Amino acid sequence: MVNKGNFWGLVVFATILASSPAFSCPDQTLMGESYSFSGQELYSAREFVVVAGGENSIQSCGKRLSIVGTSGYFTTPPDFSFDVTRLQKYSLHVTVTSDCDSALLINTPDNLWFYDDDSNGNLDAFLSLTTVPDGWLDIWIGTYDGNYCDATLTLETF
Repeated sequence: MVNKGNFWGLVVFATILASSPAFSCPDQTLMGESYSFSGQELYSAREFVVVAGGENSIQSCGKRLSIVGTSGYFTTPPDFSFDVTRLQKYSLHVTVTSDCDSALLINTPDNLWFYDDDSNGNLDAFLSLTTVPDGWLDIWIGTYDGNYCDATLTLETF
């Protein structure tokens, strides 16, 4: 039998545990700001303004997302969800330019995770994806150190 004091202590502990950022991760089942593009439409670069950063440390989630050894802070829902079609013959370049040390996290329609921190130079992120299947491409723009800053996401096919 649990006494009332222990019961409420467990309730408070469970509530704190469930709402703790350390136990939250980016969630590809949620939707971000949504757009729809084909590979041909992205042949002309598209830019999206965003605030980079988030409350979730990817270090706590990396193993679950199959991106071990990564660092950065991201929101739970994606910043953007793109319904993409006909990208198979293109290389999709995803670039972040920002006022801080940005990080980039992508979940592709085939549920593969990709991460980058500084490949665009100037502490900004860049990923080049090939053979992206049709479906929802979720993108998070985070920061390496947990701060927040203005950033621009650019998508372009080649």
